[in-house]
Amino acid sequence: MGLKLNRPAEYASRPNAPMSAALRRRLFLVRVVWLVVFILTIGLFFSSIPTYYDSLIKLTDISIKPDTLRSNLESLGVSIDFYATFLLSLSVTSMMVWCAVGAVIFWRKPDDWMAVFTSLCLILFGTFTLDDVPILLAERYSTLWLPVHLMAFFGSVSFLLFFFLFPNGRFVPRWTRWILIFYAVHEVAYYFFPNSVLNTDRSFPILDLMIILISWCIGMGSQVYRYRRVSGPVQRQQTKWVVLGIVSAVLGAIGFASPLYIVPKFDQFGSLFTFVLEAGLTGSLLLIPLSIGVALVHDRLWDVDIIINRTLIYGALTVSLTLLYFGGIAMLQRVFVALTGQQSTLAVVASTLLIAALFNPLRRRIRAVIDRRFYRRKYDARKTLEVFSTKLRDETDLGALSDDLVGVVRETMQPAHVSLWLRPDAASKGK
Repeated sequence: MGLKLNRPAEYASRPNAPMSAALRRRLFLVRVVWLVVFILTIGLFFSSIPTYYDSLIKLTDISIKPDTLRSNLESLGVSIDFYATFLLSLSVTSMMVWCAVGAVIFWRKPDDWMAVFTSLCLILFGTFTLDDVPILLAERYSTLWLPVHLMAFFGSVSFLLFFFLFPNGRFVPRWTRWILIFYAVHEVAYYFFPNSVLNTDRSFPILDLMIILISWCIGMGSQVYRYRRVSGPVQRQQTKWVVLGIVSAVLGAIGFASPLYIVPKFDQFGSLFTFVLEAGLTGSLLLIPLSIGVALVHDRLWDVDIIINRTLIYGALTVSLTLLYFGGIAMLQRVFVALTGQQSTLAVVASTLLIAALFNPLRRRIRAVIDRRFYRRKYDARKTLEVFSTKLRDETDLGALSDDLVGVVRETMQPAHVSLWLRPDAASKGK
């Protein structure tokens, strides 16, 4: 018995068309531009390090009052030198990761236009837009003001453009190009006319925040639309990697940054925990270039579904168990206080035993819910195979079994065509 499947056309590999001489010349020019931008970026950043370190030592580049920060560091037993070196190390580490990922993408795929653009995008955004280290150098030396702000502008706009173009290099939907133009005008006012009323960050901060949030939400929404309506199988896997990295980075950044904005003690370096939060915030944002690098460079991307699935399951499980644990302690403590007039450690023990008992049943329940909600096709396929396995044990009619097998393959694998043939029995051929 044999089964023949013809995959849909979107799965078929297409050979790369040979490049014309004009295209090769343009690609060579792009590579030269990439090399110039890369060298200029590295040079400007490391030239900015002494200026940035000096501002940290003198406590001039902070929103906290210098006297307050100095007294807080002294109470923690932390020197100004350590404080400055720590923050400088975070900035250097962040910049090196963004640039290293960009360089690896360019090195692995120098003939791919989208890869070269993404490489430049990561280098400029991670060096000039995400961090303000080179901006301090531009403020001190007026001759560097224009090139530094120009590269910061391109870094900001190109990163939003990446969301509108990735992974096939075309605007999807087409109207998103108008969002990019509007955002570019907004960034022109911010970087080149900072004292103008057109700079909404200065004149209308709330409006500025809304413009940024709406633009980036549309960028993420375009990726979702592209995934559902346009992308093929490989492009969908690339999109999953990028979206997973960005969502994880944003959630991690919110988690680490929230205490810095909510608790004044953390924001003013009144606790050693502030250093942990700063490192966690920087580390979370590094998930963005790393996920983009994997999506563009790695050839086997199919395991991303497992990572997403496990992240959803154990993330939801952790939150649920944490709420149950502390909720159970609070409720049982109230019961003990009402009965005995005092709190008891039995509440903690009982809550711990409850969590241990609920771990596996709750994990299975959450997994079933996530599979039905987010992995419906795979969930249905598994159910279909389970039903077919049950029928296989009882079915004796070969014709009915063949029809069932073809139906199962068509429902689970969804090929364009499916056919089944049976090899003749050797004994019957001899007769």
